[in-house]
Amino acid sequence: MSRELARRIAFTIGALLLFRLGTQIPIPGLDASRLASLPGFNDRLSLFSPGLIPYLTAAIFLRLLSVVWRGLSSLERSGDAGRRKLVRVTLGLTLALAAFQAYGIASTLISFPELVRNPDGWFVMTATASMVGGVFLLVWLSEQITRYGIGNGLALILSVGMLVSLPRDVAGIADVVRSGALSGNLVFIHAVFWVVTVAVIVLVEGARRNIRVEFGARDVGARQLPGRDAVLPIKLNSAGFLIPVTVAPWTFFLPLAFAGFVLGGDHPLVVAAYRHLQLGQPAHMILVSIAVFLLAFVYTAYVVDPEHTAKSLAQHDGTIPGVAPGEATAGYLDRVVSLTTVVGAVYLTALQLIPQVFDLYGIGLPYSMIVNGGAALVVVCTALDIKTQVRDVSLTNPGGVRR
Repeated sequence: MSRELARRIAFTIGALLLFRLGTQIPIPGLDASRLASLPGFNDRLSLFSPGLIPYLTAAIFLRLLSVVWRGLSSLERSGDAGRRKLVRVTLGLTLALAAFQAYGIASTLISFPELVRNPDGWFVMTATASMVGGVFLLVWLSEQITRYGIGNGLALILSVGMLVSLPRDVAGIADVVRSGALSGNLVFIHAVFWVVTVAVIVLVEGARRNIRVEFGARDVGARQLPGRDAVLPIKLNSAGFLIPVTVAPWTFFLPLAFAGFVLGGDHPLVVAAYRHLQLGQPAHMILVSIAVFLLAFVYTAYVVDPEHTAKSLAQHDGTIPGVAPGEATAGYLDRVVSLTTVVGAVYLTALQLIPQVFDLYGIGLPYSMIVNGGAALVVVCTALDIKTQVRDVSLTNPGGVRR
């Protein structure tokens, strides 16, 4: 192991330990003795209670806005200055969302008897400020991991937050099996299912549709670089998971909220719609699946913009064999990306359905609504990213030159 790799691994472990330490520090003003009698609530009532949700929500919102607003999209692709402006906007929106969420948590806590020592306005203000600071500390910590450690900091913190509950879930399931309330065969089937699911995720996330590209000879100063062949890789799943699955419920809950505002929350149609659209209901499963499938196409079209790619190829004298440059190349790339995305969209839709199908047919385990396809995808992709970075650092000399 190289010294640089050892340093990065040690930094990452230290940063993650700092994250776990923060999840054990309670919100200022809570009664520690009362909090100790609520097992499992330490993480939820800590300085890091809001987690990275405000930051991720802000980033997802701006990313979606850039899909429909060309100005924001061009800002992201305009170099370091544009990206710095986008970061400042993201952090400003994060501040607003974090303050709103933290205030809601603090206001709710004062309604619990004996949990808050002095349930007054001062507690709400200090608790809100503490949790907002915790959100920005997590954002800063994730950036430091990405810059000086191994792996993507955001993904690592999310993965660790998911994995820490796994031993407790396994121990709880083992106790239920020993008591005879749960079939051991069902647990075995779940174990096999998740092994297969992880294998499928590894296979799909590593799959690429490679498009052959030819670059012509070009002059660089006094030298002439010869023509060369390359490939343009198109991921099977270019949309990721967070944006399609996070945004999908908005597509029907926002219109439903508007209908409730116009008709009234107690209107029979609104009440019936909310009842049928609860998590685990068939209507919810169908609508979310359709929304995830379509959003995978929408977001992939933004990530792999055929027009931008065709223009970039033309600028570097690159052509796809048998395809004319310009609009023909953009049309060809659009067809290839669309056909590839069909597989990726089906894959994402199936992953997000896993816990709801378990719950619908009554074959779920206590973890089913927490450890789901999305959590597995995030953890597996984080592990694959760490593997790639470890290999790259191991093959790179201190001067930045690959061995």
